[in-house]
Amino acid sequence: MSTVRTVLGDLRPEELGVCDAHDHLFLRSPQLPGLELDDVSAARAELAAFRAAGGGSVVQWTPYGMGRRTADLPGLSRATGVHLVCATGLHQAAHYAPESLDGLRGGLSELFVTELTEGIGTSGVRAGLIKVAGGFHALDAHARWTMTAAAEAHRATGAPIAVHLELGTGALDVLDLLCGELGVPGHRVVLGHLNRSPDPVVLREAAASGCWLAFDGPSRAHHATDWRMPEAVRALAEAGYGDRLLLGGDTVVAGARSVDGGPGMPYLLRRVRSRLTEAVGAGLVDRILMEHPGRAFAVDWK
Repeated sequence: MSTVRTVLGDLRPEELGVCDAHDHLFLRSPQLPGLELDDVSAARAELAAFRAAGGGSVVQWTPYGMGRRTADLPGLSRATGVHLVCATGLHQAAHYAPESLDGLRGGLSELFVTELTEGIGTSGVRAGLIKVAGGFHALDAHARWTMTAAAEAHRATGAPIAVHLELGTGALDVLDLLCGELGVPGHRVVLGHLNRSPDPVVLREAAASGCWLAFDGPSRAHHATDWRMPEAVRALAEAGYGDRLLLGGDTVVAGARSVDGGPGMPYLLRRVRSRLTEAVGAGLVDRILMEHPGRAFAVDWK
């Protein structure tokens, strides 16, 4: 039976409820000094606000070495009633001190498999997905290394692979590597940040691979997120790809939390949901939030 691997154990897909398919409770990076998501009380309050808005589950994409605070996740899930999915994987090299990656050479896929099947460190929490990242319109050697390891871990476990697309670019290069060279089935790949570069031709070509297309995060000043996202989703639905879509909030810095004055996780349900409903109807939006995440992240675990 296919199940979604949460921090409290495996769930049937239909138990997720309304799902934020890409977000972060905790995150730390040298690229974001002083902006860390590292406050347990704030994370609890953010989850409670999401729950109050109708949310039921959050899929976290924070990978290895970026401050996941995995041991805190089960308690947060129990306290708020929100199901949490944790990630293994590796982000771009810029998010790590070079020496921290040296010990992973030759054993990256084994790390991913261990975190998916046995647990992360001493927390006992098992990851439910593998998160990797591409570059801006290209894949460097680090991206190819991490994606190759992710593909190996997928073959060993069945776990889905979620991909950070830098500024929404490089989707087809990622699919050429993961689904072409490395043989990962399209429906096991989730492409993130497509709202940041909503090229309609690229979106249709990516969807034709069978992968999942994630539109995540409210607009930043230099991104074409909110105002073009409904149009992009409608065009995909009209082209027959409405069943390949996911929505997420992608809160990456402390000031973006709703409890710290930002849009945060509730924004997905407070604003994005109604705006998208105007474009494609409540039925499809409900499926995107309540049905598609279960299909995207449920696995017949090996």
